[in-house]
Amino acid sequence: MVSESAEFKGSEMGGESADAFGSRVRSAVIWRSGSQILAQIITWGSTLMVIRLLEPTDYGLFAMTQVVLAFLAFLNGWGFASALVQSDSVDPFRIRQAFGLLLLLNALLAAIQFFGAPIAAAYYGQPMVADLLRVQALMFLATPFIALPEVMMSRALDFRRQALVNLLAALAGASTALGCALAGYGVWTLVYAPIALFWTRAIGLTLVARLLVWPSFNFKGCGQIIGFGSAVLFSQLFWLVQSQSDIFIAGGRFEPHALGLYAEALFLAQIFMAKFVPPLNEVAFPAYARIKNDMAAVRWSFLKTVRLLMLVAAPFYCGLAVTAAPMVETVFGAKWLGMVPYIQIIALALMLMTVQILFAPLTNALGKPSLSMFTALGGAIIFPAAFLIGAEWGLIGMAWAWLIAAPLLLIVTGRLSAPLIGVSLWDVGRAMLPGLAPALVMAVGVGFTAQAIAPLGLAAPLRLVALVALGVALYGALLWLLEREAIAEVTRLVLRRQPPAAEVAAQDAI
Repeated sequence: MVSESAEFKGSEMGGESADAFGSRVRSAVIWRSGSQILAQIITWGSTLMVIRLLEPTDYGLFAMTQVVLAFLAFLNGWGFASALVQSDSVDPFRIRQAFGLLLLLNALLAAIQFFGAPIAAAYYGQPMVADLLRVQALMFLATPFIALPEVMMSRALDFRRQALVNLLAALAGASTALGCALAGYGVWTLVYAPIALFWTRAIGLTLVARLLVWPSFNFKGCGQIIGFGSAVLFSQLFWLVQSQSDIFIAGGRFEPHALGLYAEALFLAQIFMAKFVPPLNEVAFPAYARIKNDMAAVRWSFLKTVRLLMLVAAPFYCGLAVTAAPMVETVFGAKWLGMVPYIQIIALALMLMTVQILFAPLTNALGKPSLSMFTALGGAIIFPAAFLIGAEWGLIGMAWAWLIAAPLLLIVTGRLSAPLIGVSLWDVGRAMLPGLAPALVMAVGVGFTAQAIAPLGLAAPLRLVALVALGVALYGALLWLLEREAIAEVTRLVLRRQPPAAEVAAQDAI
């Protein structure tokens, strides 16, 4: 039986004013991003304690399993469920079909990972990898009960209930991680914690969505779901080739301790892009889908998203690059200082990657998932090639590969996607500039200061506090002097004030 709540029927935007829709989008962003920040605070709190209890070798073994898990997860059918968001209307039978697809695919993936685990262990030369992978197969069984409720609530821009469940799941994962680490479970800590998080989300979302669905395995007439989902699926496949190829290549060449340092450096550098941008894209996808017939609004919204996001992302990444050494020593401990060179290089590349991943939800919402697929294909070619070449110079060479491949992929993405949106690469570059230029100047100032105070022999926490304080003050002063309108724009967004008449007229003229 399917719940036929009005919030899940038809096109929820029908008859809704622009102001009311804008208010709903702002509320969705606040709930989704706010809950993500709180969830990350909870997760990081436990992670910082756990990482001091575990060894780099544990994280190296775990990183090996993540390559296998990620490559299978692209087939989990999330793209088929996402087709329900992009559609103008849905009916109960299509929801049942999507649920049936999710159940079949994820049961198959769990079986493949369970029985294929020894093959992965043989490739890495680490027998324990097989045991870890078999237990991690449980996460696939939870996926259908996460994906379907989540996309249906996203379709209605209902992120409040999702937020509460995500916070509860974060608590479950964090407490499991801390408990296992204290009990001496070692690498198994990194396996049990995400399983607890996944299953808490699955149970919680199923209950709060009140979407009681019997799956249908009659797939007649579900061409739109399969067509859209297949394009998204291939995009995810190519993205995984791009994002996991470095660990796959390095796993066969370097020992677990060194790989663990690189993998955790990558995790830390990707925090903003991987943890805070996806929630914004989750809101952006259904929001763009509602306004897809108003291309002027689409263009204006996309460029504004780039501009506002770079005001936060650019100082984060630049600041991370120049404070990596005292930050790692303070937060992770001296045994993790080998991460620092990787962080400094990769962080700069991820500024551009943050902009690049903003294109996909827009082109998908406009009904052109093939564009995302082709840009992902470009990444699947550029990044592995760069990593194979960089590996000749060791793991530091692979870090430099990020800095070469990231701008190339942004150019490819812009060339393919910008014409559909009606913008140019120059427009995107201008939208990035208000945040990027002050951040680069700030990084130079903080970097020189770090070198100047190094001979003083200050403790790492003191150096970190001093450098962060300087960076915040310098970036704020540069914004005030050079980009005062950017500050006003952020203030209007946060306080929900109306823009001045001149800006409204400019928007209408786009």
